[in-house]
Amino acid sequence: MVDFAEFFLTLGLLFLVGLITDLLGRKTFLPRVSLLMVFGFIIGPSALDFIPEIGHRWFPAVADMALVMIGFLLGGQLTIPFLKKSGRHVLGISLLEVVITASVVTVGMLIIGKSLPVALLLGAIAPATAPAATIAVVRETKSHGPFTDVLIGVVGIDDIWGVIFFTVILSFAIAIAGSHGSSGVLFAGLWDVFGAILLGAIMGLPMAFLSGRVKAGEPTLVEALGFVFLCAGVAFWLEVSFILSSMVMGCVVVNLAKHHSRPFHAIEAVEWPFLTLFFVLSGASLHFQTVMAAGHVFVFYVILRVLGKFFGSRLGAIVSGADDKIRKNIWMGLMPQAGVALGMALYASQRFQDLSNTIMPVIIGGTVIFELFGPMMTKRALLESGEVQIRS
Repeated sequence: MVDFAEFFLTLGLLFLVGLITDLLGRKTFLPRVSLLMVFGFIIGPSALDFIPEIGHRWFPAVADMALVMIGFLLGGQLTIPFLKKSGRHVLGISLLEVVITASVVTVGMLIIGKSLPVALLLGAIAPATAPAATIAVVRETKSHGPFTDVLIGVVGIDDIWGVIFFTVILSFAIAIAGSHGSSGVLFAGLWDVFGAILLGAIMGLPMAFLSGRVKAGEPTLVEALGFVFLCAGVAFWLEVSFILSSMVMGCVVVNLAKHHSRPFHAIEAVEWPFLTLFFVLSGASLHFQTVMAAGHVFVFYVILRVLGKFFGSRLGAIVSGADDKIRKNIWMGLMPQAGVALGMALYASQRFQDLSNTIMPVIIGGTVIFELFGPMMTKRALLESGEVQIRS
């Protein structure tokens, strides 16, 4: 009985906090995402330690449910007309930004004296972004226009390049370190990406045909969530990326479901409660001691990642022929970093256990900074683009 009391009390309070942060976000320059994470940090174990143990037990499930919906909604942005219009910008910016960010971080780590495997692994993790934070800021500000479309597209495809790049670099680092099994790591990474793409395409076909037919015009919430969660469950079972598989499924549905205009209203209507819990519990999971343990390496990592994102995205925008607003501001929208980077760091630490005391503190410390301040920079980028519809 006590567990149920804690469950409902915590759930109710966290949702009310989401309402309060929404009001504060309208009165200040701070995005709701940052406010929710700050609140989560304050009530988490590093500060007041108010969240009961049951709250921490929810977090993996809540995080995965929020991220799979975000992946589906990201895929819904990748329509054929959008890809024809902005696909060149999205691909150019995302690809060059990933390569240059990884290169800058790797070279910088070598300059400050880190070993080649450590430099390679931190460089491979650095390009990863946090789609949930970016999308939340876009929806909060109701931003709309060419810059916003390109930003969403880049964030959506960024982690695909990032995972592929990380897989190749990890295999290379294992070979350098003299470990065995680099070919197995490469195969597992490629399966994670291409298996997810195949699963998303297979799941998207029946959803595109069936959605919106139970109730004419738009899919119901039950059928939309049913397909999305089913896709995530199969992805976990097959051990492929559930975010990528749901994104591909969303892309297939939006391009093939011609019998209704937009199949994503149902998911959009229910995603924010999950995201509220996700960001509060993300903030609560941040540990100040871990950030301090990373020392000067963490500081260099943050600086180098910012430089890589700035020069990489700017060069990508120039090469792809993007307009001036995109060239100047796109880098600020790519700052958030969270779950994908942490997953990469955890996997790398498992393969290089002797390096885990270096890699994990740096990436966790970077997550603290980029998740707290990244959404603010994203909001600034949207304001500079002139596409924000709701201003604080």
